Amino acid sequence: MIAPGAALGVLGSGQLGRMFAMAARRLGYRVHTFSPERDTPTGQIADVEVCASYDDLDAVRAFASGVAAVTFEFENVSAAAAAAAESVAVVRPAGRVLHITQHRLREKTFLAGKGFPVTPFRTVGSLEDCHAAAAELGLPAVLKTAGFGYDGKGQRVIQTARDIPAAWAAMAGAESILEAFVPFEREISVVAARSHTGEFVHYGVMENRHANHILDVTITPAAVSGPVANEAAAIARGVLEALDVVGVLCVEMFLESSGGLLINELAPRPHNSGHVTIEAHATSQFEQQVRALCGLPLGSTELVRPGAMANLLGGLWQAGEPNWAAALEVPGARLHLYGKGEARPGRKMGHITALGATAGEARGRAVLARQRLADSQ
Repeated sequence: MIAPGAALGVLGSGQLGRMFAMAARRLGYRVHTFSPERDTPTGQIADVEVCASYDDLDAVRAFASGVAAVTFEFENVSAAAAAAAESVAVVRPAGRVLHITQHRLREKTFLAGKGFPVTPFRTVGSLEDCHAAAAELGLPAVLKTAGFGYDGKGQRVIQTARDIPAAWAAMAGAESILEAFVPFEREISVVAARSHTGEFVHYGVMENRHANHILDVTITPAAVSGPVANEAAAIARGVLEALDVVGVLCVEMFLESSGGLLINELAPRPHNSGHVTIEAHATSQFEQQVRALCGLPLGSTELVRPGAMANLLGGLWQAGEPNWAAALEVPGARLHLYGKGEARPGRKMGHITALGATAGEARGRAVLARQRLADSQ
């Protein structure tokens, strides 16, 4: 066990690291953050902010040697950097988990090989490959870069064969994956945690609604049947055990109209959909990440009240400073801002959460509070 008072390291410095740092400091830990930028969301909360490239392996080793354990707040860290940290410190989840989940082809191949339900896919390395894959999978389909994609970046929907050349050109020659288009009923996620002793907990099924490929609203608990909820939790547990995860991992899934589940993506860290756990559950996903990293018992994931989260994107600032007072008049609305200096359209600047007697009431309050941010700007 790593006792409170020790320093914990975070590779990455965005909002996930910021909320991890808040949870860690509440438990009495110090936090160091490492990224190529200064005055970052995590750095504003951390005790130490190290600014260096992830490719500077000597800097990574020096950073890791100054803390008791290291975790990640985003997955686009090279395998070499993860290995450098692991050479001098405890790293959870392990670099192997990061290596698999940061690359869509490795991730899908791993999951399929272990028998997990995934969307049908093909590897694409050329325009000819793309045509052949489309013929096998059928259209419509989604072409994605194999690595470094999020929030819809590096993705193109292919409706007809005429769309294939432009879609492939948009990949700029990068190794890619073509996935069959899934006519799903809804998108859900299960945020779960696993300790070094194999203890497992999860937060139930959350429903995710997107706008322009970016998560817009999360609702917990999701309106799914008991068998679907049990199957989703079982899939999540199987994934964490197959990967030997120590830490927090989110399994994003499609719920088909038939009731079947397909894994869409994995995130080996706290997830945007899990922000609602800060208020809606007994232990937040960020405290859970601290507990798993430090070898502490995992906390209760009991649902305190139904909750919802609405993302705040940079476009809300285009007409001037948002009306914070109007938003916070909504009963139960809670504001979380990430300390980012520049508001850009599509950039995640914060989120609002709300609780309610029902999930529907919570969603209504969160969305209303967000709408009120634009009042009288």
